[in-house]
Amino acid sequence: MARHLKPLFQRWSSRVFSVELDGAPLYFGIREKLRGATVLPAVFSRLQKEDRCYSLLVCSRDRIRGDRFHWELRDKLLKDLPPGSDVATMSSFLPDEKGSLVKGYFFKSRAENSPLIEGILSDLEHTDPVLVCSYSQSEDGQQWTQSLWSHAEKKQMKFYVVPSEAPKHHPSALNMINSDVFYSLDEACDVLKKCGDIIPETQSVLRMLPSRVDARRKPDFPVIVIEGLDATGKTTLTESLRDSLGATLLRSPPQCLSTWRARFDREPPIIRRAFYAVGNYITAEQICQESAKSPVIVDRFWHSTAAYAIATAVTGPVSNLPHDGSEVYCWPSDLLQPSLVVLLTLDPEERTRRLRNRGLMKTDEEQELDHNKLFRDRVEEAYRRIIGPLCITVDASPSADLVLQQVLLLIRAKCHL
Repeated sequence: MARHLKPLFQRWSSRVFSVELDGAPLYFGIREKLRGATVLPAVFSRLQKEDRCYSLLVCSRDRIRGDRFHWELRDKLLKDLPPGSDVATMSSFLPDEKGSLVKGYFFKSRAENSPLIEGILSDLEHTDPVLVCSYSQSEDGQQWTQSLWSHAEKKQMKFYVVPSEAPKHHPSALNMINSDVFYSLDEACDVLKKCGDIIPETQSVLRMLPSRVDARRKPDFPVIVIEGLDATGKTTLTESLRDSLGATLLRSPPQCLSTWRARFDREPPIIRRAFYAVGNYITAEQICQESAKSPVIVDRFWHSTAAYAIATAVTGPVSNLPHDGSEVYCWPSDLLQPSLVVLLTLDPEERTRRLRNRGLMKTDEEQELDHNKLFRDRVEEAYRRIIGPLCITVDASPSADLVLQQVLLLIRAKCHL
């Protein structure tokens, strides 16, 4: 057994397992012994008698290698598994224990496909970061057991599958800090530096890094950030504010990183998030330079980076987000703070109408916004929960001129311009 897996196995029966079905997590636990009758967990109650289930959990010591392997594993499973396997996202964690989350996939199979699937899984089990489990049901279909494959010990450890209460917050929150959201330049740079051998472009990105001199100094002129979902009118407003205030207009991520955005958008979350985090610090350096001469308007900043990352890591309704006041919403201590942050909001139907008139290429997250109401709700609520500084919400439904006048009043009141 690999040394880094021993602590995992020692507390295996204390772990909770989560399977994402229909956009929401379903939970189950395991026990070495049964005490009386149990209710069938929801994830197993919808299966047929002839179904078998399997799971793969990626448990690498190297989080970057593990995240990349996990990212590529889904494509491999979708390609190699028989039709109808219904590959679903899965995770396992120790309740309320930070850093305990491991990610993987869960899928089902008809009995006649078991030899093919177990051959595929046997090959994967020899891969260092993967733990394989199979699940089978009793004759009466009322009890499922989990078999944890252990290649090193040449045996399978068996556990009874039992119901588990949902945790207070989504399990992704346990591993969110400096994986989904970065809170220092050093943490983001550390990830990119470790990617140099697999992503040569990281060297070019790292050469763009700021000097970090006076990163948190108070700007001479106000810095106003405009946030909001796509098609809420950010571009129109920021350009109008620039002209009205004689300000400098900056955008995040900065133009100097545009060459590499498509490349990093194809990478797993930890690498992609590190890239965009570095972009915020490059923008902060530009803000420091420009705010010595005039007010600065910024089209998106750290709020967007964090809100989208948090909303993507968590699934289901807004109630699954980390609680209001959680440390995940705190502004990075080494990043320049703007004087004012305005969050533009818009009725979903009006936003959709505006999007139809735009033919621009979108990221996966922007496409998800278009058809997933729960995701939109999570993004907007994550924006509102970020502290230091808070977002001030402005309704973007009126005409562009009325929105401009409202924001100018805010700026004059808050920034004394």
